Amino acid sequence: MIIRHRERRLLRAAAAVGAALALVCAVSAAEAPCPIQLKEVTRETGITFVHTDGSSGKKWMFEPMSAGVAVFDYNGDGLQDIYFINGAPLKGAKADVPPTNRLYRNDGNFKFTDVTEKAGVGDTGYGVGVAIGDYNNDGRLDIYVNNFGPNVLYRNNGDGTFTDVTKEAGVAGANVIGAGANFVDIDADGDLDLFVSNYIQWSYETNVVRYTEGFPVYSGPRDYPKAPNTLYRNNGDGTFTDISKESGIAEHLGAGMGTVCVDYDNDGDSDIVVANDNWENFLFQNDGKGKFEEVALAAGIAYDVDGNAQSSMGTACADYNNDGWFDVHMTSYQRELATLYKNLGNGLFEDVTRETGAGEGTLPYVTWGNGFADFDNDGHRDLFIACGHLEDNIEKFDDTTSYDVRNILMRNLGNGKFANVSNECGDGLAPKFASRGVALEDLDNDGQIDMVIVNIRRAPTILRNVSNTGNHWITIRLRGAKCNRDGIGSRIKVVAGDLTQYDEPHSGQGYQSHFGLRPHFGLGKRDRIDRIEVRWLGGGVDVYENVDVDQFITITQGEAKIKVDIPPRPKK
Repeated sequence: MIIRHRERRLLRAAAAVGAALALVCAVSAAEAPCPIQLKEVTRETGITFVHTDGSSGKKWMFEPMSAGVAVFDYNGDGLQDIYFINGAPLKGAKADVPPTNRLYRNDGNFKFTDVTEKAGVGDTGYGVGVAIGDYNNDGRLDIYVNNFGPNVLYRNNGDGTFTDVTKEAGVAGANVIGAGANFVDIDADGDLDLFVSNYIQWSYETNVVRYTEGFPVYSGPRDYPKAPNTLYRNNGDGTFTDISKESGIAEHLGAGMGTVCVDYDNDGDSDIVVANDNWENFLFQNDGKGKFEEVALAAGIAYDVDGNAQSSMGTACADYNNDGWFDVHMTSYQRELATLYKNLGNGLFEDVTRETGAGEGTLPYVTWGNGFADFDNDGHRDLFIACGHLEDNIEKFDDTTSYDVRNILMRNLGNGKFANVSNECGDGLAPKFASRGVALEDLDNDGQIDMVIVNIRRAPTILRNVSNTGNHWITIRLRGAKCNRDGIGSRIKVVAGDLTQYDEPHSGQGYQSHFGLRPHFGLGKRDRIDRIEVRWLGGGVDVYENVDVDQFITITQGEAKIKVDIPPRPKK
């Protein structure tokens, strides 16, 4: 993590190029305004959560890693609620009131109420990652929190409350630093299993403090032993069994950060992508029966195009070019481009960051949370990247970057290229913070994807999508019968005229965060959907034709008709 003089010159040159490009974009924007417009509405929401990293000035290595965020409908009222993960006081730090994770109920029209105490989900552990899933198939979404220390599983009781069932479920995990987590059905038996990524093996006694030009800085993961990831098989009775060794997962040690589960090879089962900090990334290929082979090097996703193992942070996936194959994006450290890996469809990925423009503006900064979403509903998934350094004293010895920076929005132009429109999309990206986890969801059910962003040591940022494109859309929720309840790992295909798109419901993605249980498809000016096809995990295909646009629908496995949902909408 030491910044050399030559690298500083390169960063200054990159910053100059970026400034020139921004000027060109600004001129272009004056001629053709950006269709994506975001408004910062945090104060209006009633959300008072403030994140803590538990720091005391002692530079405990993992302080900057916290935390993720989850957006999901915990009470089944059709509105997406927010669960913020929080740190806790570390050795040398004190807190008059112990900080906790916080759950905010969505009351509609961007108003939220803190229901943490009533719901019983105010974990006081040192939170890092989170995943949401209905592990017992009772129709209620449960919460898994990945901590430094024992992890927590909250079972949803269906009455607005949760019960801590960690001990009886057997998923507390080892005493390591947690990272991303995912509910995933590894063997298509209808029960959600649980993948838990672990960062490194660390203790207060083994902590290392480094120095750059005389200033203390955080040590890196290579100063500590790697950690194995964990895979739990769902036994179908409320308990899990650790199958990390027999599945092949435990053979590979890394420094796991963001994770996502996706069928990258289109063989009908869910594979696992792990972003590793300072080591090669992992791609665990599923044989369909819950056995995994690590194939990242052969697939071309272990390293970037220059053959470097990046300090990978967040992991997101989407079919950004609508070719039927899921691509992968990873954020990274300063002096490393946030990287886009294009799925070539033959088991291989290609680093297309430079040729697509997807890395524009990321080189000087540390990038964290990430996610794909079609913010302007034009039928092409855009890319959001959260930024912010981990060294709060970085400006004292490096003038090429800063601790607080603006986040980045890359608009998908639909021709295989991205454009950095961060300066053109309204006031939403104007604030400068050190951001971490990100969740992208439609918070007010108006058919446009909004944003929730965790800022380390500060209040979060809530961005309302106020784009007014007139483009059409559809949001699809799956209900499994033989498949797991939310259809996680099932493939959705939407065809509207000349536009064909694919997506899957996800549990856990980005930087240690959760969003995406109800896939959203922008349709541009196409006012009719010709065909929706669902390939259910475990087998079976349902097809629906001639579907109306601009609505929320539920597709239940094996049923002939689509259910049209009428969730609460924003007040005019």
